[in-house]
Amino acid sequence: ISVTNRGPEPAHLHLLPTLWYRNTWCWGAKHDSCKTKPSITMAGEGLLHAEHADLGTSWFAAGAGPDGKAPQFLFTENETNTQALFGVENKTPYVKDAFHAYLVQGRADAVNPAQVGTKAAALYQLEIPPGGEVCLRLRLAPQELSAHKSLGTAFDQVFQDRIREADEFHDERKPKSITAEETRVVRQAYAGLLWSKQFYHYIVRDWLDGDALQPAPPASRATGRNSGWPHLYNRDVISMPDKWEYPWYAAWDLAFHMITFARIDPDFAKQQLVLFLREWYMQPNGQLPAYEFNFSDVNPPVHAWSCWRVYKMTACLGQRDRVFLSRCFQKLVISFTWWVNRKDLEGRNLFAGGFLGLDNVGVFDRSKPLPAGGRLQQADGTAWMAFFCATMLSIALELARDNPATEDMASKFFEHFIAIADAINTQGGTGLWDEEDGFYYDQLCVGERIIPLKVRSLVGLIPLLAVEILDDELIQGLRGFKKRMDWFLENRPDLSQLISYCCLLDKGKGRCHRLLAIPTRKQLERVLRYMLDENEFLSPYGIRSLSRIHREQPYVFHLDGQEYRVDYEPGESTTGFFGGNSNWRGPVWFPVNYLLIEALERYHHFYGDGLRVECPTGSGRLLNLQEVADDLRCRLARLFLPDAQGRRPCHGDDRRYAEDPHWRDLVLFHEYFHGETGR
Repeated sequence: ISVTNRGPEPAHLHLLPTLWYRNTWCWGAKHDSCKTKPSITMAGEGLLHAEHADLGTSWFAAGAGPDGKAPQFLFTENETNTQALFGVENKTPYVKDAFHAYLVQGRADAVNPAQVGTKAAALYQLEIPPGGEVCLRLRLAPQELSAHKSLGTAFDQVFQDRIREADEFHDERKPKSITAEETRVVRQAYAGLLWSKQFYHYIVRDWLDGDALQPAPPASRATGRNSGWPHLYNRDVISMPDKWEYPWYAAWDLAFHMITFARIDPDFAKQQLVLFLREWYMQPNGQLPAYEFNFSDVNPPVHAWSCWRVYKMTACLGQRDRVFLSRCFQKLVISFTWWVNRKDLEGRNLFAGGFLGLDNVGVFDRSKPLPAGGRLQQADGTAWMAFFCATMLSIALELARDNPATEDMASKFFEHFIAIADAINTQGGTGLWDEEDGFYYDQLCVGERIIPLKVRSLVGLIPLLAVEILDDELIQGLRGFKKRMDWFLENRPDLSQLISYCCLLDKGKGRCHRLLAIPTRKQLERVLRYMLDENEFLSPYGIRSLSRIHREQPYVFHLDGQEYRVDYEPGESTTGFFGGNSNWRGPVWFPVNYLLIEALERYHHFYGDGLRVECPTGSGRLLNLQEVADDLRCRLARLFLPDAQGRRPCHGDDRRYAEDPHWRDLVLFHEYFHGETGR
């Protein structure tokens, strides 16, 4: 542990590196093999001995301080101070806040003089001059240590070896063309992701029943939050959105994390994706747990996409993990069925879904009952299902290469995708497409009235994500699928028009593709005019979550005497709507930008240079869609790269990150970024 005094005055510091056991012995839990209370005891100068029924024996060595003396060890129990919290007498005089009482309150009796407990700390008292630095050496190991020998030259060599190995590991994986600054961003991004792995323990049945050795929980718990998930048994290391603000998993966040993890730990990426499909996570009906606050909330169905991408990223063609893909596919079919049965209530292929991860993007809180008893037909909900369906089609076709039975499932997803694309574009006339505006909108249904909610937001861009390309070369080898597809195209001309078809000359051979997508070419071009307009969605740092047009033209909607309003808010939310700690009304969000870039690349693969659009809109600069994707990629990367003055947009105007040599190389990766400044 290195401690540096960056201030102008000498600093007196108490530092307490702490070793403790998670308390499992007070609650009467049966599944942790915790009948025996663990112990930590002194084993010599600067050395602790720790014993646990499951974890076995550990040794903790603490090196001498700057004065050459071993630290003082403090001991207590990792047990709640019930006297302070509830006015109930403590079972032990030594409780978990004992070190605070000892240091801050001067209570020497707060720590155990017998030098035994389940929580122990090495107390270093340091005097650090201005600009001075102190380095303390500590080691935890499963074998017996000598506090002096184990912290000597060999100790320093371990750190040198690990640093060298980490450098070699990342050098092998980074693109050869990236700059030193780009490398710094990539390394810190990977480090943050690895740091956010955390053990997560939540067993819903135990939560509902309460702890065996504690007072019974209130009766309301049996029907309260997460009571519908009694099967859920989480006891795993999981990738978290953030260990500080969000120390619990969120299913769709995790799906995006795994795309990056596939580059640095492919086995972990596959393990996490399979884990969430296992029977102690996924509901028997196919619903995936959303997040701790409410497992029954509905996140966008991106798990299949993540499985498909990780499958392709983690090995070369012909060497990929087909067992992994097959395991995921079988469970994902159940998840897809849950969506169809629960979120397409009228069976018309127009889906709802609630807030779908976009928090305050809508006119209403989409996770709650709507005013006037209305219901929503959601452009994003319907598009997410088309996206899910197209991904399942691609997986089924891949598995059908060596398992003809999967061709039947491919046919099912092919036809279902076309039905969804037809519904969003034509049902009731134009579906959720507004021909006058050239954009997709949610629709509020109140009785017989259908009211388009004309907010230009990501809700209307997500239909662009539902795009897949079918290669005729693959289809020709799948006789069952081809036969059914040909029959469908011949006998359903009303729907076959939704499929584009082209042949490209490839080294003298005709290579043919079919495009499955929600928007037609004309619709795609019209939506892109909004998306690439700097006065609408296109910011210097990516695609905004809400069009900037709503800064001057806020969307105002009246229903039953109530006014509902959506304003452009490029930074933090100005209201408490949907908690107020998240904002989809202007900021740039990376995950959806990533998916938009992928979609643009697929469109380009089909249309090629035959489709060029203005980027930015009105600039006169015509780009093909691959070039548009590259432009967006550069805008997003610009968030983290320093300008000529050393300022990174993600840090705003905080001068420390631009000028202080101890801060300027640090990069922060926030949940979302200001739609104007990138902060």
